[in-house]
Amino acid sequence: MCGIAGVVGKSNDDVVKKVIERLEKLEYRGYDSAGVAVVSNGQIERLRAVGKLRNLKAKLEQNPLSGSVGIGHTRWATHGKPTENNAHPIVSENLAIVHNGIIENYKELKFELQKDGFIFETETDTEVIAHLLQREINRGLSSRKSFENVLKVIEGSYAIAAIFSSLPNTIIAARQKSPLAVGFGDNMCVGSDVSSILPCSEVVYLEDGEYVEITEDNALFFNKNFQQVKPKKQKISIDLENTDKGEYSHYMLKEIMEQSSTIRKTILHNKIDKNIFEGVSRILILACGTSHHAGMVAKYWFEKFLKIPTDVEIASEYRYRSPIIGENVLAIAITQSGETIDTLEATEYVRRYNNSKVVAIANVKNSAISRISDVTFYTEAGIEIGVASTKAFTAQLTILAELAFHNYDFLTREFQNLPTLCEETLDLQNEIKDLAKRICSASSAIYLGRGSLYPIAMEGALKLKEISYIHAEGFAAGEMKHGPIALIDDDTPVICLCPHNELFEKTSSNIQVALARGKNVIIFTDSDGSKFLPPETTKIVLPKIPEEFAPILYVIPLQLLAYYAASLRGTDVDKPRNLAKSVTVE
Repeated sequence: MCGIAGVVGKSNDDVVKKVIERLEKLEYRGYDSAGVAVVSNGQIERLRAVGKLRNLKAKLEQNPLSGSVGIGHTRWATHGKPTENNAHPIVSENLAIVHNGIIENYKELKFELQKDGFIFETETDTEVIAHLLQREINRGLSSRKSFENVLKVIEGSYAIAAIFSSLPNTIIAARQKSPLAVGFGDNMCVGSDVSSILPCSEVVYLEDGEYVEITEDNALFFNKNFQQVKPKKQKISIDLENTDKGEYSHYMLKEIMEQSSTIRKTILHNKIDKNIFEGVSRILILACGTSHHAGMVAKYWFEKFLKIPTDVEIASEYRYRSPIIGENVLAIAITQSGETIDTLEATEYVRRYNNSKVVAIANVKNSAISRISDVTFYTEAGIEIGVASTKAFTAQLTILAELAFHNYDFLTREFQNLPTLCEETLDLQNEIKDLAKRICSASSAIYLGRGSLYPIAMEGALKLKEISYIHAEGFAAGEMKHGPIALIDDDTPVICLCPHNELFEKTSSNIQVALARGKNVIIFTDSDGSKFLPPETTKIVLPKIPEEFAPILYVIPLQLLAYYAASLRGTDVDKPRNLAKSVTVE
């Protein structure tokens, strides 16, 4: 959540434009408000705006700032409403800071600071950090020592970047369970991810507990014991081609249409060790949100083809219930960003209480999850800018399928046809666009699936909720009669996933039950299934595919349906309200 960008200029360069350019690459992390602060003529100057970054840019045109060192922030509100007063950077007398994360002991610290005479002007926990720093400086300590003293007392998760009126060419930054990267190039810079430090050519990723002092041509790194260390720089290798929307109206549609090529690249770049499951008695999958739905699909695959008991856990809940891990467990952590705090914490819990092997599936190289895992498989989705995940999800499913089917040559061969079948499915977009007119005015929708398509029904419902703001729920089709049937009427769309497989008769019976109670039933099936379904129903006929691969194929039309419904409703598809791409707070 939230995005941090900071730049130290050279030879009195004005850095404001560069900070804003980096914030533009981070807006997917939060767009409740944005702000920038600089050191100018020995003073802190700041400008903030509510809403998307374009509002800040408009204010800067009217009230320009300039300075040779600057920090910026795009916010996803945690503490305090999304108002200009709560927007970052937060200023104390001689400094400004930006902060991602949550300071868990902020109430105690705030009470202490108020006793010392500090006046709080915001509702944020971040203001505690600013005033703590100012108090240390008021005591005559250096900026570096003040920063160290603050790190000793704050608790929680954070990425912090600070500038000081007395240091016209320095940023001090720290990380604890929230990502932060330092870039080396024409300008020294700091940012929440690697895209925000480009065009730097080299990067150092801060580890938990570390902090860095960045000047115009150097960076000094310190470990959690405040001892100076020399980290290894890494070359930045990130594919930024086609990061504009091109001919598409939204990034989300572009990313949906890229899925066949993403699947091809993911298959090509990930090779599975034949012995990866040797000695494993149980598989534990840890994930949140869309990634959790991918894990649910994998449970069906792993238990059927690997014959290994598999549990799928919501990572945000896992470590709070004293789980029994057991012996010979393989943990699989799934996170698109590689920085999802709940998944990281659950994975570290497994590490702490068991010597289980950990496999990670992520879309971002060198992310935190890869550093705490034994093996990492990368989804080759490239940069996914739309907040609602699409191509990263099908790439996750692709890797999970490769793991499940790696000892089945006939499935491995069939797998090679999947990208072509995805392309054929994407060709149905005009039919699905017309179909969206039937659901865009609904207040609620029901999605039904059986077997490995049950999690896909949940994912389809999630996509509709995320971007169209229509309430939707995905159910196991057999569970409809146990309660959800009460929701069905003529105005409620019932979206059914019904390929002609071994569960076809069961699912088609559930469809008949829905038809007896409502007329807005939509069915996604294949050519064989279409022959046996009621002729009066609305059907979208997908390519015939081996049932093992149906989850990957059948989610694509549900993504398109959500996209077109949201477009018809006029929502901000790429930046839906209240959401952010990377969830780095609990």
